[in-house]
Amino acid sequence: MLQATPQILDDLDCYLPDKNATKKIARFFALFSDPSRVRLLSALAIAPLCVSDISAVLKMNQTTVSHQLRILRDMDVVSCEREGKILKYKISNPKINEILLVGVEYLGF
Repeated sequence: MLQATPQILDDLDCYLPDKNATKKIARFFALFSDPSRVRLLSALAIAPLCVSDISAVLKMNQTTVSHQLRILRDMDVVSCEREGKILKYKISNPKINEILLVGVEYLGF
């Protein structure tokens, strides 16, 4: 048996994201489900880095780092800038740093 009135349920439905938006939101949060991506984003939250630097810091091979960066670029979470012959990656929006910080605070780290 429903506890809320039909009017409340109708009003609530107006504020919910549509199915397409819900899929995009779920896909976005799935980015944070991979520990290596979270570590990569945490490193980029500190400073822009090139693939070889990320690889050295995270002790991951460059192919894996490049693959993770491609996933993050596809979702516009990271971007890159060329400095001479080197591509440096950075977090594309400060909100990503805030999301990481909220996770750290929520978990008490």
